[in-house]
Amino acid sequence: MTGTGNLLLFFLRRERRSLPWWLLGAAVLLLIQSTQSQNLYGTAEDLANLRRTIGGNTAVIAMSGPTQLLDSIGGEVVFEIFAFLAIVIALMNMFLVGRQTRADEEAGRAELIRSARVGRRAPLGAALALAGLADLAAGVLVAAVAAGTGLPIGGSLLLGAALATVGLTFAALTAVAAQLFENTRAAYGAVGSVLGAAYALRAAGDTGDGTLSWLSPIGWGQRTFPYAGDRWWPLALPLGATLLLVALAVALLERRDFGAGLFPSRPGRPTASAALANPFGLAWRLQRSALAGWMAGLALLGVAYGSIGNSIEQYVQDNPEITQFLPGGAQSIVDSYLALTVSVSALIAAAYGVTSVLRVRAEETTGRAEPVLATATSRFTWLAGHLSVALAGTALALLAIGFGEGAAYAMTVSDPTQVPRLIGVALAYLPAVWVIVAVAVLAIGWLPRPSAVVAWTAVAYCAVVALFADSFDLPGWAQRASPFAHTPRVPLDALAVTPLLVVGVIAVTLLAAGYAGLRRRDIGC
Repeated sequence: MTGTGNLLLFFLRRERRSLPWWLLGAAVLLLIQSTQSQNLYGTAEDLANLRRTIGGNTAVIAMSGPTQLLDSIGGEVVFEIFAFLAIVIALMNMFLVGRQTRADEEAGRAELIRSARVGRRAPLGAALALAGLADLAAGVLVAAVAAGTGLPIGGSLLLGAALATVGLTFAALTAVAAQLFENTRAAYGAVGSVLGAAYALRAAGDTGDGTLSWLSPIGWGQRTFPYAGDRWWPLALPLGATLLLVALAVALLERRDFGAGLFPSRPGRPTASAALANPFGLAWRLQRSALAGWMAGLALLGVAYGSIGNSIEQYVQDNPEITQFLPGGAQSIVDSYLALTVSVSALIAAAYGVTSVLRVRAEETTGRAEPVLATATSRFTWLAGHLSVALAGTALALLAIGFGEGAAYAMTVSDPTQVPRLIGVALAYLPAVWVIVAVAVLAIGWLPRPSAVVAWTAVAYCAVVALFADSFDLPGWAQRASPFAHTPRVPLDALAVTPLLVVGVIAVTLLAAGYAGLRRRDIGC
């Protein structure tokens, strides 16, 4: 373990820019949810109405958590947000540990580190220590935000501890995956699969007798019942699992060769397929797994939204304060709900578009773009290959949103025409999503170093305008700066083609400007 302390300081310095954003994101999610829930369900009668409306809705329970949490306002906050916060914390730990272990070995950086006075176990130990510090910070921050919004201190501390232990479990799981697989994508894929299975087991358990929830790290955290019983003993399960997984990771580390995994990668084909003979095929090959994952997640989100569309009118009658969040108010409640949920999902599709475009910058900074551009491939063709994934991928993501929400809603109202209707509603947001993609391209072309910050700021700005424009009393010009503000709120409003065409022209203009910037600068700068 020689050198673990110095490596930990080095890892902290490497993550000084990205880690605070993970922590801030978790805190903001909880702050928004806690504030809104306390405004909407501030009385015992409101909570009773909520329990009566949601208690028998299997889809909502599967998406959120056990109904026992609805016994208190703090428990209602946990019911709404815990599973999503657990996913954020789990992903944070996966990337933290994966980058400092398997990614460094794959890129050759670990070999340089090991050439100094650094023990064999030091990188793994430092990575796990970094994850532990991050989880501690996340737990403290979550507890402080929850208590700061007026929730009981005891339940707030338990909530922070539950999320932190979920994070520790996935940090240790990533450490094991880093020993089993010899490339980062395989390790992340394995951990991501376990995370998806954990969410599914938790959902199945909460909609059943609860047994399957005890097989899920997310279920372990929720079963502490913060603010609705405050059970601390279930935290022994993630802590025990973390210790076992860390021991397993250390044992596997001793059994494998440096740079290799216990499960070797399958040899590729001796010759490349015809699809890889051009930058378009290469870009799709590189991003196909990510696209499939985003589409599946958005389709499931659409199913969750659509499954409660038929009961939204009763829900609003029991909780009339909800109407202030619906774009159409109390009139045409179902259409208002569908317009709101599709617009929120479209913002998530825009986030996928940003991640896809930023792959261009990643190819630059890792040096993989230079061998491609050293051939007869032009910068325009290379960029167009990745843009084809971002533009077509966001269209497919919106298609998945519309299909998922339309299929679920169609089954509840026995009307199959809702499927094509909601697919059309989702695709109406395509020009606005493409503008966000174009902003990312513009940043890569002219501001390559802070391009990720610029792109994600654009997504965050559109989200704030779409969700909190009235709450923050934003001026009209600030709201109109978002491309989503110019998209008709279908099905609540009639579809108008002209604003969509204007937004589309803006997207094309920004794309052209981004390419002009890329053409004039050095690659990799």
